[in-house]
Amino acid sequence: MSTHDQNQAEPPLWSIGIAMLIILLAPLILYSFAPAGPIREGDTVFSNGQQRATFTTPIASQSLQPDETCLLDPNSPLIVLENSAGERDGWIKAEVQGNPTAEWPFCPVHAEVRLSLHQIFQKPAVLGTVRDTLMRWFGK
Repeated sequence: MSTHDQNQAEPPLWSIGIAMLIILLAPLILYSFAPAGPIREGDTVFSNGQQRATFTTPIASQSLQPDETCLLDPNSPLIVLENSAGERDGWIKAEVQGNPTAEWPFCPVHAEVRLSLHQIFQKPAVLGTVRDTLMRWFGK
């Protein structure tokens, strides 16, 4: 068997690369098009921009926090502990997961805070801009 025949029998690397790219991107694309479900206890939600949150329980180092509020960074992850989405002015009680710095005015990690539903969103927009562009181009 000659070298020329052997090269034609092996699959080209670019086709393997494209197949791997499709396999890796397919879950991200499907996730970005999936609708957000109801917020339940134990779910991870994210702060919608920089938000001021109210502490639900006093923290150990109260001297660092001059008032009962703290700041959440944009897209800061939170674990839902309690949910009142059924009420008119819905709110959630959540545990802060991000922002490891314990500097005032930022919320310390594992602090329990109370937020309104408009201050959070459920899933990050993985491919949000691409999805919005495609929806504009191809209609709804």
